[in-house]
Amino acid sequence: VHVVLDMNERKAVESHSQAMLFRGYEIILQGRDPRDAIDISSRACGVCGGVHATVSALGIEQAFGICPPPLGVECRNLGEVGEMFYDHPLHLGLLAGPDYSTAIVSVTNPELIPRAEKSFAPHADVHGYVTIKDIMDALNPLTGKIYLEALEWTRVGRIMCMLIYGKYPHPSTLVPGGLSTTVSTSTFNEYYTQLGKIFDFCKQIAGIWDDLVEFFYEANPDYELVGARPTNLAQTGIWDDSTSYDATYANCNEWGNRRWALPGIIIDGELRTTNLTDINMGFEEFVSHSFYDDWTTSGSPRFSTDALGNPLSPYHPWNKTTIPRPQGKNFKEKYTWDTAPRWDRQVVETGTYGRMWTTALAGRTVDNPFVEATGDGLRITMPRHELPEAELFWKVPRTLNALERNRGRAYAMAFTAAIGMNCMLRALEYWRRGETAVSTSYKVPKDERVAVGFWEAGRGWLVHHMHMDKGKLLNYQITTPSTLNASPADPFGGPGPYEQAVVGTPILESVSDEDVKGIDILRAIRSFDPCMPCT
Repeated sequence: VHVVLDMNERKAVESHSQAMLFRGYEIILQGRDPRDAIDISSRACGVCGGVHATVSALGIEQAFGICPPPLGVECRNLGEVGEMFYDHPLHLGLLAGPDYSTAIVSVTNPELIPRAEKSFAPHADVHGYVTIKDIMDALNPLTGKIYLEALEWTRVGRIMCMLIYGKYPHPSTLVPGGLSTTVSTSTFNEYYTQLGKIFDFCKQIAGIWDDLVEFFYEANPDYELVGARPTNLAQTGIWDDSTSYDATYANCNEWGNRRWALPGIIIDGELRTTNLTDINMGFEEFVSHSFYDDWTTSGSPRFSTDALGNPLSPYHPWNKTTIPRPQGKNFKEKYTWDTAPRWDRQVVETGTYGRMWTTALAGRTVDNPFVEATGDGLRITMPRHELPEAELFWKVPRTLNALERNRGRAYAMAFTAAIGMNCMLRALEYWRRGETAVSTSYKVPKDERVAVGFWEAGRGWLVHHMHMDKGKLLNYQITTPSTLNASPADPFGGPGPYEQAVVGTPILESVSDEDVKGIDILRAIRSFDPCMPCT
């Protein structure tokens, strides 16, 4: 991210987000068997390969006209719960967390260190850190307790994935119609053993980030402006309800609205829709500042409507052709391999906090004894493990900024664990009833099919659009969370989310201009949990 700072005003005044790696998965997949997309698209990311394999399988199920058995749906959910437990501690402990560590703050804002030493942590009885300085020490890279424990928690998440998927990363057992894993009673028992450990971690990590965020706000209210941008969020939802999911596009609004984490579009803080058809038909990609040619100049679009008759833009992914055209870098013209996805031509971001936001504002969840959506937040019950049962409340923030993205991701651990508990209980019920099948047989259709997989990665929105005929892929388009978040400016003058979040971010470092490190800019960018290879 190229940034210009005004040191008189002490703020960022210009920002351009650049993805400098071209992957070309859309081109690689042309002409292939659709099932190849599961394994190949999984390699789009080294952190979250399971989500790509899952969303690819969802799209292929829709194209093939098949649906997994109920236990297959729940096992897929459990695998993705485990994947989030790999992803979120990685961000909170190893990537964004050190931005608020003693090692960093002592260089950029040394006056905060003695303040932190005198500030008692309100949740010390839960997480064990007596002062804010103790938390900041524990966030120190390579040596801090939180940093080192985060490595262990990512291992727990990977064990959970391995139990369901057979291996992780890049599982090979996600297939159209469910899973090819052999599950047993031991699978669920061992999985639950790991999930129980997570319950206690969720109680602690939420308290740690509550204490840290409130400390920075009290130290300087302008921290609310770091990484702030309009509350425009786009989510596609995740974790299907096995009693309603049927894989069809015709019923996607019904089963989408039964997901444990709801899909949704939030514009200016207001929830506009939770229907997947609305989200899909309002979605467009633009390349005016990207290293691609505009495909709309070559003729009429392939599809003017979706299968239900809803209108589609020529810039919709079903109409998109990936035409790479690398050329000189120029911020007024072309400067990135990322496209500019927009919803209703609005600049939207996505994140794990976004799926809590949509669910909270909708004020509803699937029958869930562990999560209550209140309209202004989520009330989450974490069962007893070694620590007592605890009720956590994530309140919808006043401002979408760097600190709230990180706090939201911490609470998302508990939200995810609660969903995992529900899916575990359902899976055990199916198992006890003898409904032990986890996959559905199928044949590859030879006629023309159009489909889409809606899912979410650790960072949010994840959609694969596909078009096939004669058993081969004609077009395959991948939109990842960082495709949205790292996007460049659009043809209408709207900068991408990273760019919006950086411009206007104040430089709050207390050192001289010559010693400014730009930490507030880095906090703004890192709060999105960037995944630039995915972009």
